[in-house]
Amino acid sequence: MTATPPMGFVRTPEPALGRLGWDGDGWTADGDHPRALRAVEVDWPAAPVPLDGLLELAADGVPLTAATAPAWVPPAFAEVLTDRTWLSCVPDGSPRCVADLRREEHSVRLRRAALPPPGEPEVSVVLSTMRPHLLGFALAQIARQRHVRVEIILGLHGVAFESVRQAVEECPLPVTWIEAGTDTAFGEVLNLLAARASGEYLAKWDDDDWYGPEHLADLVRAERHRGADVVGTTGEFFYLEPLRATIRRTRFASGANYPSEVWTDHVAGGTIFVSRTTFHDIGGFAALPRAVDKRFLDDARDAGARIYRTHGLGYMLRRAGGAEHTWQLPLAHFLRVQANQWRGLRPSALMELPHAH
Repeated sequence: MTATPPMGFVRTPEPALGRLGWDGDGWTADGDHPRALRAVEVDWPAAPVPLDGLLELAADGVPLTAATAPAWVPPAFAEVLTDRTWLSCVPDGSPRCVADLRREEHSVRLRRAALPPPGEPEVSVVLSTMRPHLLGFALAQIARQRHVRVEIILGLHGVAFESVRQAVEECPLPVTWIEAGTDTAFGEVLNLLAARASGEYLAKWDDDDWYGPEHLADLVRAERHRGADVVGTTGEFFYLEPLRATIRRTRFASGANYPSEVWTDHVAGGTIFVSRTTFHDIGGFAALPRAVDKRFLDDARDAGARIYRTHGLGYMLRRAGGAEHTWQLPLAHFLRVQANQWRGLRPSALMELPHAH
């Protein structure tokens, strides 16, 4: 069968389980919408058959599962496919339930196993900070990225290098840095950083947010698999520091659904990912003090760029008190749009944060 891209991952599925089997010519699933099912069980034929259609379904987000896998299935894919621990988590409708989250984590792991490795492309991470106390944290988040070769282009925005020297010198990755005065607009600082980049891709990074170790690799996979010009994630997980609580947002304040795996005009600003060539074709960031992410995405759309929003399980935003965010929203806003709420730091398992609880 021919898979169709997951235009909006179905976060709250139907409770039924479907089946996928080989009909002699290709892989066929029962029903018209296998992606909307809680899981799709694979029925293996007696002899080896081509796996292209099955792998395409997995790459497109269909939550496949199997009790066992024959020896002719690639081991890495078979390992994820036959891990059925997520199925034991039963939805109960409560805001603390993680059943749907575990299902989506399984789907992302399947996508990673089904798509070929991104081949360690060169990524220039663009990071501007006005908060020297957060730089060590940010550099550690970048240093744990897998399957990519990373250089860091650091903008010290009103920050003296001496105040961050130790954090920079302890970073295992190459770091190029510039100092810019506070009278330089944020967007202009980002452009100065991009001008010093040498990687195939540019990735914007925020100094206070958490990023999973395959954040950049997942963006590369999405860019290549979808043929997108600009890629980013949903702003889905938030740690509300004053409340010591984690929320997951899957809808807007208006009540409209906020899907992942869609062509869109909006991605989380701290996850904007674009080839260096496309970045320059768009014209870079506007020389503005704030709202530079929205303006860049607007300019990208006006230039005819296609923007793709992938899953949000490898990114978590930190909302602290005070006025230290360029994106100002009250904590009450996040509580209104939450789909889930947990006490403490409770990111997706894909974040691989050992200190989360």
